[in-house]
Amino acid sequence: MATLQKIRSKGALLILFVGLALFAFIAEEAVRSLSSSRTESHQRIGKVYDNSLNIQDYNSLVDEYVDVLKFTSGTDNLNEEQMQQVRDQVWQTYVQNELLNHEAEQLGLTVTDAEMQDIIKTGQNPMLAQTPFRNQQTGAFDIDQLNQFLTQYNTIKNQAGQPAEAVAYYTQVYNYWKFIEKNIRQQALAEKFQNLLAKSFVANPVSAQKAFEASHNEKDILLVSLPYSSIKDDEVKPEDKELTAKYNELKDLFRIQEPTRDIKYIDVAVTASKADRDEINKEMQEIAQQLSAADADFANIIRKSGSTVSYHALPVRRMALPTDIAAQVDSMAVGQQAGPYLNAQDNTQNIVRLIAKTTLPDSIQFRQIGVNGADEAAAQKTADSIMTALNAGVPFDSIAKKYNQTGEEQWISSAQYETANLDENNLKFINALTTQAVGTTQQVKLGMSGIAILRVTDRRNPVEKYQVAIVKRPIDFSNDTFNKTFNDFSQFIASNKTIEDIEANALKAGYMVQQHENLFASEHNVAGLSSTREAFRWIFNDDTKEGDVSDIYTVGNNDHLLVVMLTGKNNGEYRTEASVKDFLTSEVTRDKKAVKLQEMMASASDLSAVAKIKGATAIDTIKHITFGAPVFIPSAGGSESILAGAVAKTAKGAFAKGVKGNAGVYAFQVVNENKTNEKFDDAAKQSASSQVAQQAMRAASRFMQVLYDKAKVQDKRYMFY
Repeated sequence: MATLQKIRSKGALLILFVGLALFAFIAEEAVRSLSSSRTESHQRIGKVYDNSLNIQDYNSLVDEYVDVLKFTSGTDNLNEEQMQQVRDQVWQTYVQNELLNHEAEQLGLTVTDAEMQDIIKTGQNPMLAQTPFRNQQTGAFDIDQLNQFLTQYNTIKNQAGQPAEAVAYYTQVYNYWKFIEKNIRQQALAEKFQNLLAKSFVANPVSAQKAFEASHNEKDILLVSLPYSSIKDDEVKPEDKELTAKYNELKDLFRIQEPTRDIKYIDVAVTASKADRDEINKEMQEIAQQLSAADADFANIIRKSGSTVSYHALPVRRMALPTDIAAQVDSMAVGQQAGPYLNAQDNTQNIVRLIAKTTLPDSIQFRQIGVNGADEAAAQKTADSIMTALNAGVPFDSIAKKYNQTGEEQWISSAQYETANLDENNLKFINALTTQAVGTTQQVKLGMSGIAILRVTDRRNPVEKYQVAIVKRPIDFSNDTFNKTFNDFSQFIASNKTIEDIEANALKAGYMVQQHENLFASEHNVAGLSSTREAFRWIFNDDTKEGDVSDIYTVGNNDHLLVVMLTGKNNGEYRTEASVKDFLTSEVTRDKKAVKLQEMMASASDLSAVAKIKGATAIDTIKHITFGAPVFIPSAGGSESILAGAVAKTAKGAFAKGVKGNAGVYAFQVVNENKTNEKFDDAAKQSASSQVAQQAMRAASRFMQVLYDKAKVQDKRYMFY
């Protein structure tokens, strides 16, 4: 009871304590929720309408496409440039699919499973021909092969103990098929949408008749031009308010679909110093002496030399050599050595020794039987037995089949091995083929217990080949040189912290400030240099402010130093007025010149009076003008669409002046009018209606751009790649 009374006496305090504890719990959950939301936000790579795509899902789409490329091309790895192309393609496909799916959902458009089965069963979709399920004779898609594969795949997937290689292969083919199937479905949906859009464009009879008349009514005119070039630019300098007015007038031309930045930057290329070059020359002189020795081990010397060209023990065609080396060996005798010498084009020091020159076939046809044994003796015994049978006249393919091989004829060309890194066994194999006579059979020992039995059946296109020892050594900078270049640049940036200071002092310090306006987020690199991902992220980071100067980035092939200065940010829908100032200036200048030229024409009562104005061209005759096509002006060297309309509405014998075009202001008189004898019959109506519909469809073909603008697409991949 006393305890209860004590609790009651402290009731207000206890309630406050519980309240604070409850608030702390709620606050903690709120912080967790906010933190989770921020983490999720930071993982968003883009957005279409209100649908966000996170980095994990995007990477899954990229991985899917990479697997498809590897499967179809047989490539194991993609370089960074290829990967960037893949990411761009995946993003563009994702956006287009999201835009289309959004519209299809509102319209109730779908592609049913039954429709998909019909597309696959018919087998006419071009993507189906890209699958492995094709008739070997016709090359056409074969649904029976697909069904057979799917049955085999389910069997292998669900049965334990299947070989890992088989499971991996079947899984790869299955994933490729699902990729094709998904894209066929999306393609079918797009076709439905486009067909629905096409049906909404119908040419009415009035439009059809106007289109017919536009292409069949012709006029001839006499024309005088007053070109804009007849007025000097400094006579019509645009004012800022005029540029702003023109910007607002043409603003839709400056629409952008992604963030842009204006930057200035300094790119410092790190190059070898004189000391570096002297050291490389010294080392190359020593290598040259080693190569010239009578017992020189070319492979070992070149491997240790740092050469970018590996030693190839086989003779190769001239075209397989680096271009500068090929030019060098043309003038060399066997046994001769050239270098060290500088090749300025690729900035290398080179040594070339021509070891041998011979004539060998470019293409060789052969058969082979591979022999393996428990040991070298067993393999040799089997190989000798096979050779005995072959020498006795037993057909090559029948012996091959006995050892579960085809023994079929196959071709190998120089291009297949000349640039490859061949191990000892491959070298022996190729050397045996290239030197073996047609119709002969020989054994080639490969490894400890492997033997290839080779029969050459044909040799074609004998070509001259060279066996060459090449040392091609890049003139690289040393660590000391890099450190000195970095330290000098770092001291300059530390002493000049603002953009104004950097620009004022750069040239005196030996640096050049360059600029790039309207750097788009999709450009992927800065200043045309590779490995600028970190600099790119800094440029587009929301926390980077105008006037900020970046750290020094090591970019390129670790041979460039880069500092970036942010001078402008644009996250809006349009380019800024400042970024299109040159274009605006050109447009306003032309407008002001047009006004002046129109004023000069104002008092002219006929074409002869216009022709007497200073700067006017001679009177020219232009025939066969129709409303349906631009008018080509010989004196201007181009076409003027506006003249087609002006001439069409001007009566025969009438005089018109002050027509503003792209190249100047025009005056003309219609001197003749012709109408073709063709009648607006049913065939003409159908043709004209088709033309009107096609024009409408061309306008409608931009529907994807309209959808893109509506969707408020956000692309923030630059923060991740």
